[in-house]
Amino acid sequence: MVTPEQLADRALALADECERPDLHRRLTQARGRHAAPGVRVLVLGEPKQGKSSLVNALTGVPVCPVADDVATLVPTVVRNGDAPRATLVRAVGPTSGEPGAEVATERVPVPVETVAARVTGPGAERIVQAEVELPRRLLAGGLELVDTAGVGGLGVAHALSTLDLLPTADAVVFVSDASQEFTAPEMALLEQATALCPTVVCVLTKTDACPDWRRIADLDRGHLAARGLDAPLFAVSSTLALLAVQARDRELHEESGLGPLVAHLQDEVAGRAASLARRSLVHDLTAVTGHLSLALRSELRSLEDPASREALLAELDEARTAVDEQRRRSSRWQQVLSDGVTDLMADIDHDLRDRSRVVVREAEEVIAARDPGPAWPEITAWLDQRIAAAVADSYVWAEQRSRWLAEQVVEQVTRDGGGSVPALEVGAAGDALDTLVDLPGMDDGSLTLRERTLIGLRGSYTGVLMTGLVTSLAGLAIINPFSLAAGVVLGRKAYNDDAKQRRQRRESEARTVVRRHLDEVVFQVGKHLKDRLRAVQRTLRDLVTDTTDETARTLADAVKAAQRSAKEATADHEARIRVLRARLDRLDRLTADVARLDRAPVPTP
Repeated sequence: MVTPEQLADRALALADECERPDLHRRLTQARGRHAAPGVRVLVLGEPKQGKSSLVNALTGVPVCPVADDVATLVPTVVRNGDAPRATLVRAVGPTSGEPGAEVATERVPVPVETVAARVTGPGAERIVQAEVELPRRLLAGGLELVDTAGVGGLGVAHALSTLDLLPTADAVVFVSDASQEFTAPEMALLEQATALCPTVVCVLTKTDACPDWRRIADLDRGHLAARGLDAPLFAVSSTLALLAVQARDRELHEESGLGPLVAHLQDEVAGRAASLARRSLVHDLTAVTGHLSLALRSELRSLEDPASREALLAELDEARTAVDEQRRRSSRWQQVLSDGVTDLMADIDHDLRDRSRVVVREAEEVIAARDPGPAWPEITAWLDQRIAAAVADSYVWAEQRSRWLAEQVVEQVTRDGGGSVPALEVGAAGDALDTLVDLPGMDDGSLTLRERTLIGLRGSYTGVLMTGLVTSLAGLAIINPFSLAAGVVLGRKAYNDDAKQRRQRRESEARTVVRRHLDEVVFQVGKHLKDRLRAVQRTLRDLVTDTTDETARTLADAVKAAQRSAKEATADHEARIRVLRARLDRLDRLTADVARLDRAPVPTP
């Protein structure tokens, strides 16, 4: 069977012969996408759920850091390669501080066995990501595993950096351990992943340490069904899988449960991505052959039937006039796009501010209920998780609205006479919000014995003196049991009043810190999401414009060919007819081969 690459080469040759550099450029880009489509699989979940251990088990090599006191902060990308090699992508020089700004990086080759230590050791804060290449059958089909930072508990910046990768993923492996059923934050994260990625797989890890994992798996499947999430769930033990690889024990590998997960990734994830890549190439080949066929058949028709030249010219002129009219009316879809982006930016700003107000109100309730001094670490962790959840909801909502806007523009173009528009690929959102700083620390309100004593003495002094003066009228000394008792009472009251005032100051300071932090979040995230919308706007504008230009160029070339054929000599007509027939014959065979490729099953990687 003819391969897709061979069909693309044949189409490129025809585009060159027909002098269509625009179609040649389109085919070159389509061939490049098909040559290395890649299948990006994000391993996602909350911290300490076994994500890194699962990646190590799938690859058979401990490339990701695994320890009780270590959490993944740097994404590790594992892809296929001829030999084991690893590279660290590090940021160099000062950053601009602007969200989405380009950051200079350098690539540093390192031994594979040192990657896990380097992404958690000194200097890890400058590492953007680690890239590992391994010769593995699982990865041979273009599968690319990405071990991500845990979402929840590590701060809003890490959560956003992971969620920012979701639109670039072909599939998501959601990891949760078997110690408990899905929590509410995990279900929210699953819904976000499902909204942003077409394929989601759930994996229940640590089954070797949780004897009740079957009941937990049944409960998790029930949660998925209740939310309407169509995601398969696999139960695995990464520890048993790694032991099986080291001991070359097939029975132990089957007991680990990793086999069904690997088969699903190969068949349903890698296979589906290959099908989508081939479908995209077939779409481009079909469009290009259509453009070439129109020009060739128009010229051949005018040469073979001179009597019909005038009618053909009139027909082509009419078609060209229609395209010109479409261009003049292009302000319609441009207006839809411009208004849609403007409205969406306003909605995003309002949505972010509304969510931030909700978080501020919740934070103020927490601060009022608990002394923010000693509870500040817990409040900070809760606030980071709450902000990450709110921002993630806005992120998902903006992604869905972007797709809706794209559909509206495409519908408007089609209604105005435009051709079919290829599937939109907005791509990645850009750099994550790594400029967002953590919440500052706060005084925990603890006092030393000396400070507590001074506060008590300061309050008791007045009580001792006043009571002593009164009792001295009765002949008692200034310092007597009554004045001492009054001093103790007033000293205790002064200490309590001071503690109350210090707590009020801490609460006021905590509210100010929270509001300032939420303002920074709204500013940074708003800029980040608006940049995404500008990318959507540019992508749609360029895509529709290019499609219209291709159609106009094809019709204009067909008109020129028909006009040229009317002036050529008879001897040249015969030679030109033979050339056109030969090209059309090749083009028809190419079209038939493209149709057969579209109907053929995709080979299993």
